[in-house]
Amino acid sequence: MQNVIDISWWQMLLFSSTLAIPFMLNRRFQLHLSKEISVSVVRMTVQLFLVGLYLEFVFELNSLTLNLVWVLAMIGIGASAILDKARLPKSSLITPVILGLVIGLFPLMVILCGVIVRPSPYYSAQYVIPLCGMLLGNSLAGNIVALQSLFSAFEERKAEYEGALSLGASPRYAAAPFVRNAVQKALAPILASMTTTGLVTLPGMMTGQILGGASPLIAIKYQLLILIAIFVMLTVSLSVSLHLCLNRAITKEGRVTVTIRSE
Repeated sequence: MQNVIDISWWQMLLFSSTLAIPFMLNRRFQLHLSKEISVSVVRMTVQLFLVGLYLEFVFELNSLTLNLVWVLAMIGIGASAILDKARLPKSSLITPVILGLVIGLFPLMVILCGVIVRPSPYYSAQYVIPLCGMLLGNSLAGNIVALQSLFSAFEERKAEYEGALSLGASPRYAAAPFVRNAVQKALAPILASMTTTGLVTLPGMMTGQILGGASPLIAIKYQLLILIAIFVMLTVSLSVSLHLCLNRAITKEGRVTVTIRSE
């Protein structure tokens, strides 16, 4: 297999000139997104370079403590982003969401690094941090959809919920249809992606490994591992987060104490 092909800085600059196309389309359709596009591109570039420099240091040091701190920071930032995008209060729900991500992530990482991939050492930053990043990154959108759908349902279908309570149903039973619908909505995109993977799309990890010189069959094995791990983590983190958030947000009498913030 061919070794990885480096990209020179002038080639990066040359390709970056294609960003002129979105800017022209923005002007043509009067989208008023010039500032947002500029800020997004600059932030993305700066963040990626800073993370790249930091990861080189982390990979070289390869410290268990530093790797764990980095992963915990990723979880904390991810949980905060979930609640921000879902427009829900962090003060009451940040702990349930963090616990959902932790319970979904760590057992899978133990299996992946301790049993399947078995890097040396088992906490190798080269494997732990990218794997955690992929699992967490792909779980964020699902958690956002589920939490937003659940708490929107309490507002939009309030009569249905209160009607069930008035007939003697427990808060959990009355909320069950909302939870079911929230989980179905959150899992729909990843199920569609899994159904079309290989025919419509070549996933990023597989493509990256092939471009890096790995055998396509090896890349496929890793991609299958990751897709299964992402699906398992998403279902576990969703289940735990929704369960704990309901415990925190609903009183024994069935009153919902958490609402979605208005725009």
